[in-house]
Amino acid sequence: MAETYDLIVIGAGPAGLSASIYAARYKLKVLVIGKEMGGLAATAHKVCNYPSYKDINGLELMQKFIEHTQDLRVPIIYQEVSKIDKKGDLFIIKADKEYKARKIVFAGGTTRQKLNAKGEEKFLGKGVSYCATCDAAFFKNKIVSVVGGSDAALTAALLLSEFAKKVYIIYRKDKFFRGDPSWVDLVEREKKIQTIFNEEITEILGKDKVEKIKLKSGKEMKLDGVFVEIGSVPEINFISKLKVKITDKGYIITDKLQKTNVPGFFAAGDITESNLKQIVTAASQGAVAAYNAYREIKQQV
Repeated sequence: MAETYDLIVIGAGPAGLSASIYAARYKLKVLVIGKEMGGLAATAHKVCNYPSYKDINGLELMQKFIEHTQDLRVPIIYQEVSKIDKKGDLFIIKADKEYKARKIVFAGGTTRQKLNAKGEEKFLGKGVSYCATCDAAFFKNKIVSVVGGSDAALTAALLLSEFAKKVYIIYRKDKFFRGDPSWVDLVEREKKIQTIFNEEITEILGKDKVEKIKLKSGKEMKLDGVFVEIGSVPEINFISKLKVKITDKGYIITDKLQKTNVPGFFAAGDITESNLKQIVTAASQGAVAAYNAYREIKQQV
């Protein structure tokens, strides 16, 4: 028979772990179910805007979140949730086994967006990567490209410049609209990095690994790696039965208490419609969600 929790947190990134820390301190019976430790935050090369750290590696920061959670004896299981349903006042969560909860904080996060360029899937792990932090060291003295214009793309290019002999940033717009000015400045001063604006990759070519790319203009470039940093998309397929309200881009709509339109179902982090998708905002949303879940539980006792 499935064990029932006061609160189950879906997601082991900043929002989910923050929610679990607060829930534990409120003495709720809480469980964290996450697909992977730290979420996308753990893949960040360098985090420079999280208070108390001048700069810190994303994986190291998320390990500190995990240690804090474990110190409060919150169980964390790494499983992929396949479905969430609601029966009466309880939520039914299906992963490797079934779990029940009175309340849910959904902090499932997002997944990397694909280029949808010809050859992208073929060369995944053979020159195509979605994680510079994971793979940069494999491209020592190589020529690589980073696709995108966000902070993630800029920091990926800076990290790669520590290993590769040349880094091209390929961006479809004519300037870095979304990049933090501090990162833009560092990129512009790094001699190994060259930016190509108003271009897109249409095809990735090679035999057994990436050898060159074809651009929208028709130009071809020889290189050894393609790092895709064009944003992410929300993971919400397995909550479809709950009829949670979402934006036209698939992000969950919440109020200021992190409540959704489904009673007892809270959402926090990058999965929400918040326009500042940062570790600090995800953590604060997780805390707010846990606090209001706790208040609801206590009112029902």
